[in-house]
Amino acid sequence: MEKQEIGIIGLGVMGRSLALNMERNGFRIAGFDLDIKKTKKAQEDFSGKNIVLTSSIKELIDALESPKKILIMVPAGAAVDSVIRDALPYLSKKDILIDGGNSFFKHTARRIKEVAGKGLLYIGTGVSGGEEGALKGPSIMPGGHKEAYEALAPILTKIAAQVGSDPCCDYMGSGGAGHYVKMVHNGIEYAIMQIIVESYDLMKNVLRLSAREQASLFTEWNHGVLDSYLIEITGRILAKKDEETNKTLVDLILDKASHKGTGKWTSQSAMDLGVPIPSIDAALQARFISAYKSERVKASKILTGPSIEFAGNKDKFIEKIRDALYASEILTYVQGFSLLRAASKRYNFDLNLGNISKIWRGGCIIRSKVLEKITTAYENNPELPNLLFDNYFSGLLNEMQDSLRSVVQTAIKCGIPCLVTSSSLGYYDSYRKERLPANLIQGQRDYFGAHTYKRIDKEGVFHTQW
Repeated sequence: MEKQEIGIIGLGVMGRSLALNMERNGFRIAGFDLDIKKTKKAQEDFSGKNIVLTSSIKELIDALESPKKILIMVPAGAAVDSVIRDALPYLSKKDILIDGGNSFFKHTARRIKEVAGKGLLYIGTGVSGGEEGALKGPSIMPGGHKEAYEALAPILTKIAAQVGSDPCCDYMGSGGAGHYVKMVHNGIEYAIMQIIVESYDLMKNVLRLSAREQASLFTEWNHGVLDSYLIEITGRILAKKDEETNKTLVDLILDKASHKGTGKWTSQSAMDLGVPIPSIDAALQARFISAYKSERVKASKILTGPSIEFAGNKDKFIEKIRDALYASEILTYVQGFSLLRAASKRYNFDLNLGNISKIWRGGCIIRSKVLEKITTAYENNPELPNLLFDNYFSGLLNEMQDSLRSVVQTAIKCGIPCLVTSSSLGYYDSYRKERLPANLIQGQRDYFGAHTYKRIDKEGVFHTQW
């Protein structure tokens, strides 16, 4: 009997979708899940497909051709270690383990070393695109043993999203590079989502636009420079009616945003590396404060703010909101790629930033038209220290910074929170300043802690008896 080409452990939504994607592309699959409900759902979805369901990890491994290729699709953390531990007794040298979840990159690096000691190959693989992407073609970010990637490339590049003739999958680098790239992807995702909702909030509560009117605007914007997955789905979400009440569905959703950890890891890593990513940090904080719903309700009864009045030209201000959204989105990508560059040096990932922007053009949640320009920027200068040094992006932001300022000013004047939009402007203004007031901070540090300082007029390290 012919053996299966790849096994999948974990048949939740993503695992099942990837299995169906692989089978549709001609690959033979074996699957296993401890959860009986997920197994039953898989039986329904896999009916008539070349997918074999097994009753144990041992049975799954026995069903695979050698070298064994096993994709682990379980929640990050202890569950991944448990699967590896249970599979190890049945694996042989050169067998391959693929972690397709959102594991922390340092955990991936540890697991690579652990299984390498037993002669096994391991790749931590970021997968973005949600259920639809996993089924129809995600963006795939594998990192770890390059030999493992080369063995899996025929499968991964075939099931990935395709932009023209380019698969949205490429080898990221050694160690936890794949999961690091996916982590930063998610951090960027957090920020862009928050930028969009801040624009929505302004248009709803300052310009008094209905959800239907905003749906039309976002749909229109998606046909221009803002063309992206997140702008596209925003238009669809705002247009959706609740079938039971016939009210706009988004207005019925509780205003508490959840998170699963990757945004927090992005901020923590940036702090470890000393890389400024204020837009991503602010997006995380915005989700945190949204969770304080009961306190916010009470605070709304005792804390005052300005009256919301708008006396300007509504159509012109809508254009400014669009431009500010685009500028903030670009500045978020700028920060994300700056972090990737620093991490590549610190952890010896040897990331190719142009390739990363290329594989993010399709399949993933942050796919956007602007990624074409980012790809071009790194093709023109692979050593670009920051995307703001690229002529296209510097020119664009020079043009749009007035709109960004106007939108932030209006939001502040009207008491509309704009954590990420204002943080994006703060990053832009800080980065473009030849001299920042950090000299006073150094003076303060030297005053209370004798931390010393350097001078601009002569060499050396100084301390003053203030």
